[in-house]
Amino acid sequence: MRADRLVAALLFLQTRGRVTAAEVAAELEVSERTARRDLEALATAGIPVYAQAGRGGGWTLVGGARTDLSGLTENEIRALFLLAGPSATSPELRVVLRKLVRALPAPLRKGAEAASRAGVDDGTDWSGTEAGEPRLPALQRAVVEGHRLRIGYARPGEQPRERTVHPLGVAAKAGVRYLVADTDAGLRTFRVSRIVSVVETGEPAVRPADFDLATTWRTLAARMEDRMVAATVRGRAAPGTEAVLDRLLGGRLRYTGRGEDGWSDIEVDGPTPEVVAAQLAGLGARVELIEPPEARAHLGRLGAELARMYADSAPSASLDAVRSGPA
Repeated sequence: MRADRLVAALLFLQTRGRVTAAEVAAELEVSERTARRDLEALATAGIPVYAQAGRGGGWTLVGGARTDLSGLTENEIRALFLLAGPSATSPELRVVLRKLVRALPAPLRKGAEAASRAGVDDGTDWSGTEAGEPRLPALQRAVVEGHRLRIGYARPGEQPRERTVHPLGVAAKAGVRYLVADTDAGLRTFRVSRIVSVVETGEPAVRPADFDLATTWRTLAARMEDRMVAATVRGRAAPGTEAVLDRLLGGRLRYTGRGEDGWSDIEVDGPTPEVVAAQLAGLGARVELIEPPEARAHLGRLGAELARMYADSAPSASLDAVRSGPA
């Protein structure tokens, strides 16, 4: 668009002080003739731009005039670039950041560039799984433009189901993005990485007049967190398991005491007793669940299934250790 080009030309002129039409053409990737017309349009619009002919001439701002398009303080600029810099993986965002840098007064430009290089956003976790969110741009565009969507959403272990939603915003928690949307069943969140298809319905999205994304997200996140810690399982853990438990359970784990045998008394929060039991099953006899009964029963079922499946290949000494229970 020509308006974008005119702004970019003005910022380039502001940064360089004096430019030629050829330099502007190279910067904006247009012909020299188009660059010259853009510079003339700026002058016609009342911006103090004038051309000086002859050797060493070019286009400049009268009296070194400057146009600060950002209106940001030094601290705000640093915060913005610290936030945006690590995410600047797309060509579009890199272009935006370059334009903003050029719009800044010279004393602030160096700090902004340093802040943009101060971090990196790595989308691959330690397990080697890359966080896939190919539908994110389409969702963000629908939120901004107010388009109603039909999305395909796949919960773990289930086939995708289509849902018609009014997209209201995208929120992130601990590096995971969620689409916040209104549905026939009320406000819902959809994990972006589980959205397998996005189709515009051709209808406008309905956005509540008093809707505030930050307030709504706090309410929805609190509900999710309540469901994630709806049950508490109590048990005992063998000496030496602390590091594994801390890494596996994080803030959902509490140590409540230690017995004379060196085993730690623990409490673990989770969505259900069965989920907590499944998470601890890999520790085998190094963790004993005490209550509630549902957790013990589920762990017993898992153990029986594994024993039947792998009994032929398990060393007899290992089976004896499992049968004998914690020391």
